[in-house]
Amino acid sequence: MNPVKNPFSPGAGTPPPALVGRQSVLNQARLALERIKNGKSEKSFLLVGLRGVGKTVLLRTIAEEAVKLGCQEIFIETPEDGNLSSQLIPPLRELLLNLDKMEGLNSKVKRALRVFRSFLGAIKFGNEDFNISIDVDPETGVADSGDLQLDLPSLFLAIAEAAAARQTAVALIIDEMQYLSEKEFSALITAIHLAGQKRLPLLLVGAGLPQLVGLAGKAKSYSERLFNYPKIGQLNDRDAKDALCKPVQEQGIDYDAEALEEIIRMTKGYPYFLQEWGYETWNFSKKSPISLEDVLQVTPHVIDKLDDNFFRVRFDRLTPSEKRYLRAMAELGEGPHRSGDITNILQKTVQSCAPVRSSLIEKGMIYSPAHGDTAFTVPLFDEFLRRVIKENRDL
Repeated sequence: MNPVKNPFSPGAGTPPPALVGRQSVLNQARLALERIKNGKSEKSFLLVGLRGVGKTVLLRTIAEEAVKLGCQEIFIETPEDGNLSSQLIPPLRELLLNLDKMEGLNSKVKRALRVFRSFLGAIKFGNEDFNISIDVDPETGVADSGDLQLDLPSLFLAIAEAAAARQTAVALIIDEMQYLSEKEFSALITAIHLAGQKRLPLLLVGAGLPQLVGLAGKAKSYSERLFNYPKIGQLNDRDAKDALCKPVQEQGIDYDAEALEEIIRMTKGYPYFLQEWGYETWNFSKKSPISLEDVLQVTPHVIDKLDDNFFRVRFDRLTPSEKRYLRAMAELGEGPHRSGDITNILQKTVQSCAPVRSSLIEKGMIYSPAHGDTAFTVPLFDEFLRRVIKENRDL
């Protein structure tokens, strides 16, 4: 096949040629945005899922839908060692200036600009080199304490009031939310809660690894009633076939049934891996239909590519003790596994391994689906580790 015309697009957050199996989440987002724009109450929601299931793609799609519906959108990604305020400030400034440019003066918008100026003057950014300003006087006594848990809710309320005055809504879209500190998460939840109580048009659409649900509950006990938590998982067989077939059929190409079954078996329906196998089999195949033999021939190359890039990038940032802990998990299989079973392989106690387990959770490598259980956040990572063990590399 001509590689220039390859329809597949493996990458972090890269939109697939066919976004399938996610219509219910997109419908939920459209409904929520339209409702808050029209003064109705609606729960914010947090997408929860493993790596490679397409959470970022969904967030980007929801951001595009927000704009189509006449809403204002803010999209940020929480860095592992970053600061929520420093990520929020530039897009909030842009949003407020956009509201201010709309036809006609508005006192709510002007006040929101002053509150933003107060927040900007009081918030602490640690050691970050951060230089941004806005040419208005601060709103004295509002969002100027320097305490994020007090100031962020005041700022968001002012922004939501300004959006309501302009007959629009704000979609606050945050990726990788598991990296928020408890203080940041608490401030964010409080802000969303207050806006909802006042029926103001502010919706949070977030995404993160499975531990996000527990982190939200730890930050604020009422978060389970404040958010919906759609689970984003692997695609079922029908949707996985559509993800592979629809893009190639547009170019007059097809798959043998056996080829489809083998790709789905290898990928287990995870969207990122479907894109990788689709991409490489397209480049390898000489004619349509793409055959089982094509897939079998290309699979070792795909696995090597994933090992050297997708998996190893995560593996290489671990300490030796963390690698040993994951090796023990992999020897037990896909998981989830009881913490005691893992430490038995290591010939250590659960208590002595607890710091390593906590560190791996903080790094987003594992999570606890239930008390005492441990599972990988990266699909097929156990298979990668067993290949590494077999080759006696790095462990």
